[in-house]
Amino acid sequence: MTPEPTDLKTKLVDEARAIGFADIGFTRPSSIPEASPRLQAFLDAGFHGDMDWMMRPMRQDPRAIWAEARSVIMLTFNYGPSHDPLEILDRPDKAAISVYAQGHDYHDIIKKKLKQLARWLIAEAGGDVKVFVDTAPLMEKPLAQAAGLGWQGKHTNMISRHHGSWTFLGSIFTTLELAADSPGDDHCGQCSACLDICPTQAFPAPYRLDARKCISYLTIEHKGHIDIGLRSKMGNRIYGCDDCLAVCPWNKFAQSAAEMKLQARQDLRAPDLIALAQIDDAQFREMFRGSPIKRIGHKRFLRNVLIALGNLGAKAEDGHVDAVVARLAHTDAIVRAMAVWALWQIAPQIAREHCALAQQTERDENVRREWGRGDAYA
Repeated sequence: MTPEPTDLKTKLVDEARAIGFADIGFTRPSSIPEASPRLQAFLDAGFHGDMDWMMRPMRQDPRAIWAEARSVIMLTFNYGPSHDPLEILDRPDKAAISVYAQGHDYHDIIKKKLKQLARWLIAEAGGDVKVFVDTAPLMEKPLAQAAGLGWQGKHTNMISRHHGSWTFLGSIFTTLELAADSPGDDHCGQCSACLDICPTQAFPAPYRLDARKCISYLTIEHKGHIDIGLRSKMGNRIYGCDDCLAVCPWNKFAQSAAEMKLQARQDLRAPDLIALAQIDDAQFREMFRGSPIKRIGHKRFLRNVLIALGNLGAKAEDGHVDAVVARLAHTDAIVRAMAVWALWQIAPQIAREHCALAQQTERDENVRREWGRGDAYA
């Protein structure tokens, strides 16, 4: 016997929390008509950078994902840190890695839990389902707000009055008709802490993000050279940035990650920059097996580490200089370019000694440009 819709929702809530989800809400695929024009304005401004996948027409409307879906079940999962994620910024010889990437890849963990809940739903009430966790061109945050799980704050991320900012989102689309919940209200008020702390001033206005200036975008999504005006502002952040999340006052209600696999690996809480700069491709793949960091690849990873080394400036020691010099001959031009930039920052005299010969033998225009900038750096 199929349970009544109200009873089914109650059971779903209980089952979701038993599986480990922090919160659950219900909405319709048609519930976010305002999201499409907001996305288009974001794209028209060029704020998406080289994330061309955001331009896919399917992303404009959740109904394009699966026309048969009648309801969307949105869920959150806590991954709050057990320590202050901003403390690492005061240790410039160590690498700052975003909290969500210090444990195992959340996609695998949460998708398994979504499938577990989806199987329970089918057994309980029938219907068809599809589950998503950053695996489709889907606007999860507007859907989560429509489902009453919170609101998109001024930093454009989700905030919950009950769980703060440290939550992952997952969704289950179903052909079942489930009553929609009331959308979440905005409770940012006059607070601007997330906007004020941004190192690169990536927010042109509240609720608007220019991803091209965002350190998370630069270190993860962006594949090319990083603008010279932004490098010094990246500090020791080599993968992501948590500043705008960490200062949100609503995090007084945040909960630490209960899932063991999402808790920070000890070796990723404050890894040494010299050690990271020295690992080869095989060591990189082994070290970050099962981690979201692996997806950026060894070359992009080295680019980020070299920028962090360069930002040591006068604090750099001989070991840091040696680690940078060792990458001047790397096969990848972007890695070489960032090694040149870093060397000018931490050891300009050594950079001058290499400069003349390097400019004669270097074939890549971008790397030659970095060598030629030495006088300005010095």
